[in-house]
Amino acid sequence: MSENLKLLELIAPDIITDLTRRYKVLRQIAWSEPIGRRALAQRLNISERTLRTESDYLKSLALIDSSKSGMTLTQKGRVTQQKLEVLMDELTGMKELEQNLRKLFGNKRCIVLPGDSDEEKKVLEDFGEILVQCLDEQLPEGENILAIMGGTTMAALAENFMNLETSNRHNLFVPARGGIGEALNIQANSVSAKMAALSHGEHHALYVPEQVSPQTYDLLIQEPAIQEVLTLIETSNCVIHSIGRALYMAARRKMNDQEILMLKQKGAVAESFGYFFNAQGQIVYKIPRIGLQLKQLKKIPLVFAIAGGKSKAKAIVAYMQNAPKQTCLIIDEACANEILRGATL
Repeated sequence: MSENLKLLELIAPDIITDLTRRYKVLRQIAWSEPIGRRALAQRLNISERTLRTESDYLKSLALIDSSKSGMTLTQKGRVTQQKLEVLMDELTGMKELEQNLRKLFGNKRCIVLPGDSDEEKKVLEDFGEILVQCLDEQLPEGENILAIMGGTTMAALAENFMNLETSNRHNLFVPARGGIGEALNIQANSVSAKMAALSHGEHHALYVPEQVSPQTYDLLIQEPAIQEVLTLIETSNCVIHSIGRALYMAARRKMNDQEILMLKQKGAVAESFGYFFNAQGQIVYKIPRIGLQLKQLKKIPLVFAIAGGKSKAKAIVAYMQNAPKQTCLIIDEACANEILRGATL
């Protein structure tokens, strides 16, 4: 917190309290609009009487509207809420959280967003928005190749992609892995295609299973169309991926009971790129797979890892011990606090 904010909090603590409460009201409405007063009070864990006072005040400032369907932000309210986020990041210690995480993991950058994505799905939309902002700032001019992983987190943030093309920059999106026999909308092919469409980029698909036997793998990679996409993946200059919980990912990959028992016995807590890690960050199992390999990340300039919710704290800590130093980690506040409470690196 800056010296000015510390002074303000010392002299007029009620102002900080009121500001924080009203910001949370605006933010929750932005996440859930239209939303009724009772539902909003429950989500904010405050009384309906307190909320009525705050909502009436915000309405008098023309920051919110109310109707039979619930409360919504006005255009003025939306702009105000977005500008307040910068101030609240400093006021609530978000920047301090980011610095502490970066010191813990030793990576390039950590970005912490308000909320808990285990509870509020709107946080996943915020992940998408901040990722697009980072890409817009960091993707160089010329031809870029972005390798995209799949998963539920990736599919959610893909929905919030926006134009990234410029007169001097063109982006090609490729799946970083094959399909894994799960829901079509969360496969890497679908996620990368969605990102390409919404950002006005180009897309190349990889129509192969992710997990195959060594014999099948040797045959598949001889196919010219597959070789072409694998070459694009290998020459990508940006990778975007999430981090999964080991047993959840094992179930999604339809691993058998014996394999899941083996993961439990070896203490697996995290999965990414087909690698399973224990709490100490050691690789305890690897699935033969077609697509980007963990060792290839070291030479890729831009790497974004996105995950959130307290439930993923152990998985993130385990994976980040193997993450390349140029990784930009994007997580939410609840996850960041859980990581720092149990930090053992």
